[in-house]
This record gives sequence, structure tokens and C-alpha cells, in this order.
Amino acid sequence: MQIQMPGQSIPGQTKTPPAKAWPGKVPGGKAASGTKATAPQGATSVQDKQIEEAIRTKLAKSKIGKEGFTVRVQGGVAFWEGSTSVVQHKGSATRMAKSAGAKSVVNNIKVSDAARQKASDNLDQGRRRAQVKRSDARTQQ
Repeated sequence: MQIQMPGQSIPGQTKTPPAKAWPGKVPGGKAASGTKATAPQGATSVQDKQIEEAIRTKLAKSKIGKEGFTVRVQGGVAFWEGSTSVVQHKGSATRMAKSAGAKSVVNNIKVSDAARQKASDNLDQGRRRAQVKRSDARTQQ
């Protein structure tokens, strides 16, 4: 019989390293204390109603509330419908839904051709305020 000392291996036996656990997990697949387990993919109908109510509250308080957009939430995904004559309102609607707790957003808001043309013209003109380098004179005489 051989006596094994700490740090010493027995000839003929391979040493296996200890099993490593995933961060936040303990062996057996349960979440370690103090950490959250991964939430399921979708949301419940109660959560959907809460998210939709939060979006509607934000929409009522904002400038884009006058546009008449409709929103519904299903499975944690916000679906926007409507049309606008201001390009920025489409992005505002997406940000509003995300800040209200939507996991993702499907934005079907249509932007009018006139609004697209106006935005394109603004890009062609460049910045509205002239950019002046500090070394350049502000006025030319």
C-alpha cells in the first residue's frame, strides 16, 4: 500500500483537474446565490400589458403622441404602426418602446416622401451651423 502525500501522484494514475463551473452557476445547473438565472425568451401577457401601458403613458406625454401611432406588445416585442411627416419620430418611437421595457421593436411607421426629401436636402446642404476652426477668422472682410 502506498501513502499519497499532498501534491504527489501515484504512478500509473492520471490526475484529473477539478471541474470548473460556469460563472454564476453551481454544479447541477442551478443558479448560484446572488445571481439571476437566464429569463425565458418571451414575456407573459401580464408583462406585455405592463410594457404596453408604459409605452402608451410615454406616448401621451411626448410630442409624437399627436401623430396617432398605434402600438401593441406581444411576447415582449413592441409593434408600431402609423405614418409621419417627420423622419425623427420613427426613431423616437423605437427608443420609447425600448425604454419602456420592450425586448425588441418592430417599427412599421411609414415616413412620407416629403419628409424623406426634406431630410435628404438637409444632408446635401451640410450642417446647418457653419463649422469654424479656432485658427480661422470668424468673419471675412
